[in-house]
Amino acid sequence: MSDKTKGDIAYENFLKGYNCTQAIAVTFASELGLDEKTAARLSCGFGGGMGRMREVCGTFSGVVMVLSWLYGYSEPKNIAAKTALYEKIRALAEKFRADNGSIICRDLLGLDRAEESAVPEARTPEYYKKRPCPELCRYAANILEEFIRENPPE
Repeated sequence: MSDKTKGDIAYENFLKGYNCTQAIAVTFASELGLDEKTAARLSCGFGGGMGRMREVCGTFSGVVMVLSWLYGYSEPKNIAAKTALYEKIRALAEKFRADNGSIICRDLLGLDRAEESAVPEARTPEYYKKRPCPELCRYAANILEEFIRENPPE
């Protein structure tokens, strides 16, 4: 058995070229009952703060995707289930904000506004030096892993 945490795996997934949301989704694919390719495909548009608009951090979007699958609901009138899910999301958002300062991509990257281009930057050594993204992938996957361990889905 590996000593790697989910955070280590998410970090490695980001370095492989997955975007921030994919790094989380692919890391938790087995818990979601998905193969990695399907998890990557479902989550691909959320990277870069949703389509590189620098809105909600992609790592946190990945957290929400996993929480939704594990603790979510499918009956639209199930207000209790909806409320319970939203409470979980808000609790992890509060923790993410407290530890990182924001759940907004552009804030985490120190940008004043959204990106003008949809074209992703090349993944060069310089890119990784100026981006907190790999560590945010590690962080998000670790808090999610801990949350799931402490709150097993039914």
